[in-house]
Amino acid sequence: MGMRSKIVGTGMYVPEQVVTNDDLAKRMETSDEWIQQRTGIKERRWITPDQSPAELGRKAILQALEQANLEVGDIECLLLATLSSQHDFPGSSFFIHEELDMGEIPCLDLRAQCSGFLYALNIADGLIISGKFKRVLVIGCEVHSTGLDISTRGRDVSVIFGDGAGAVIVEAQPDESAEASILEVRMHAEGKHARKLWIEAPSSANTPERLTHEMIDDGRIFPHMEGRYVFKHAVTRMPEVLLETLSAASCKLEDVDLFLFHQANLRINEAVASRMEIPPEKVFNNIQKYGNCSAASIPMLLAEATRKGKLSPGQLVSMTAFGSGFTWASALIRY
Repeated sequence: MGMRSKIVGTGMYVPEQVVTNDDLAKRMETSDEWIQQRTGIKERRWITPDQSPAELGRKAILQALEQANLEVGDIECLLLATLSSQHDFPGSSFFIHEELDMGEIPCLDLRAQCSGFLYALNIADGLIISGKFKRVLVIGCEVHSTGLDISTRGRDVSVIFGDGAGAVIVEAQPDESAEASILEVRMHAEGKHARKLWIEAPSSANTPERLTHEMIDDGRIFPHMEGRYVFKHAVTRMPEVLLETLSAASCKLEDVDLFLFHQANLRINEAVASRMEIPPEKVFNNIQKYGNCSAASIPMLLAEATRKGKLSPGQLVSMTAFGSGFTWASALIRY
């Protein structure tokens, strides 16, 4: 009997600490108007000193388990997408594993940056279709705030990012009874653009030391982005992969009930929607409240859309991302 995979639970968590644009204006040369005009962001959530990525992940997972009416012991594999690892090694998934006392089930970190959740979702889908597992937990979890240059020098990047986690539970179901399922996922990458959006140091490629005082003083330990270059590629690649995914699933653009785009910049999403003539009421964004949470953005969107009643059983949902690497991906699910 063939199997298909279905999302049966969603969850999200963001720290309680709200950081507004006015708060940032007290620490760098910027303004609420400047930030909103360029990014659409009004505020974001940052962790407090007593919080960790694993804690954010645990709370998002518990919410997803509750919605799916499942226990931690029902999960057979944990896949974490992140670019902000809790420690250099082992991966953050192991600390989430510890937080939830997940026994001896396998876990791994996947680093495809802002497209990471969709990459991980595709892996989960493959594991279930192959019969390896019946239930796979997929989570995106990011803590950016502790690695940003909160000064005028780092302004262009630092105003964008927030902290948060989003989780989904993917479950096997018989193919012939699959009314709701993951229909298609398509992924791409282009490594020649890796240095257009990256953190250079610390690096194991730096010898004889991974990190030096010079690297710190030069700001190479903070994210650097060629904003216009990234914007140009995002508004090109996201429509391409979205249409590719729809075509592979034998669906049309007008068949989609809700579009969820990675929350990197509201202006990117508006440009993509305009280019594709997608009605505003079919697009759900939350970057205004949470900023760019990288791999956590799309599962957070999915969880919030579910709780706000923007999604109903049987609806068609398109999820599309673009991120550092460059990576880009899109998934189509019947909810």
